[in-house]
Amino acid sequence: MTVLLWSAIHPKDQFTWFLEVAPALIGATVLAITFKKHPLTPLLYLLILIHSIILMVGGHYTYAEVPLFDQISNIFGWQRNNYDKIGHLAQGFVPAMIAREVLLRTQAINGRYWLNFLTVCFCLAFSALYELIEWWVAIFTDESAEAFLGTQGYIWDTQSDMFLALLGACAALLCLSRWHDRQLQQMNIQTL
Repeated sequence: MTVLLWSAIHPKDQFTWFLEVAPALIGATVLAITFKKHPLTPLLYLLILIHSIILMVGGHYTYAEVPLFDQISNIFGWQRNNYDKIGHLAQGFVPAMIAREVLLRTQAINGRYWLNFLTVCFCLAFSALYELIEWWVAIFTDESAEAFLGTQGYIWDTQSDMFLALLGACAALLCLSRWHDRQLQQMNIQTL
């Protein structure tokens, strides 16, 4: 809540702030509604919180102007502020664990290979949908399009965003599956 309040105070662009923070607000609403009936693992709540903070920081400054990443860009001689790439990596990493938990809880999948494959497919579809939403916002709101898109003149921005979501999804599955399984088992949820 503290980061949300900080983010809302004098953001770089109010409309861009709303667009960037809206997924976190929607997610918080869904979590509040489902908390008692369908509690998630502590790992998932932590990941969702971290992703929400990433969105709120990007919303406050716009993804192309996060000061720390301006400094990092200067140090490494990058042509652009790459904070948006952290957001897209998280856009694969966190939804991978959400999809994994939903698929395991609903017992929709028989077999770990299908679980991993469909989790990655979900993340790629989610990333592509987000890129389409960015495109539609650019079409309908000409003035805020550049701040929201954050392409910074990079012609492969959309493709690299989706690739980073893919890497994030794969990394989450490789790094967190065992930890996630242990937490699900503690909640008496069967894992594969």
